[in-house]
Amino acid sequence: MATNGKQHSSARSAAQAKSAARGSSSTPANRRRPSPAVYRRRRQVVFGGLLLVIALVVVGVLALTGLFAGSPEPQAVNTPAPTQAPTQGSAPSVAASPSASPSPVCDFNLMTVAAKTDKPAYGPDEKPLLTMTITNGNAAPCEVNVGTSQMEYVVMSGSDRIFSSKDCQTGGVDLVKTIQPGKSETANFPWQRNRSLEGCGVINAKPGAGGAYYTFEARLGNKASPKAVFQLN
Repeated sequence: MATNGKQHSSARSAAQAKSAARGSSSTPANRRRPSPAVYRRRRQVVFGGLLLVIALVVVGVLALTGLFAGSPEPQAVNTPAPTQAPTQGSAPSVAASPSASPSPVCDFNLMTVAAKTDKPAYGPDEKPLLTMTITNGNAAPCEVNVGTSQMEYVVMSGSDRIFSSKDCQTGGVDLVKTIQPGKSETANFPWQRNRSLEGCGVINAKPGAGGAYYTFEARLGNKASPKAVFQLN
């Protein structure tokens, strides 16, 4: 019986030892887990470390890029020089062009028409020579139609229309001439001391004599001269 008691005692001791061993092994399992705040701080530390590493890598790459990109700069600065030289060379011609005066242009308002007779007075058997003078008052040459299609010689006695070279003109002719600046063209018409009507109507009356005064007006297109005065005896 004593032997059995010892065996029971040994069995309890072994059971207690196993229980103690289980208790000791369960202690780490029941230890408290870290709080969410701790996890967040750990993640922030890890994320901050990654950012620092990335920043270092980027700085390194930029530094290497600057080294390799920096070497060609002197060539890039020097290359525009040849292209600028022609531009500077052409600058005087561009600057000079505005100062060049434009070519003068013919202004027909500066063309003048004058009338004169070859004598101030005529005897009974003399016939007046009527002269038209066209003068270019421009600084440039002018092309002017000085044909009979544009010219007219008109003789008046006061308000009485005595004669016109167009009354019996069968057909006008164009004659374009270039008149240089300050130069003139002249055209003469010998008047037969006769009267005329528009359309070349028949008229037997003749201009008076005995010292009567007449005026001659020269016309070219829409331009008319001042009147020249002469006397028929």
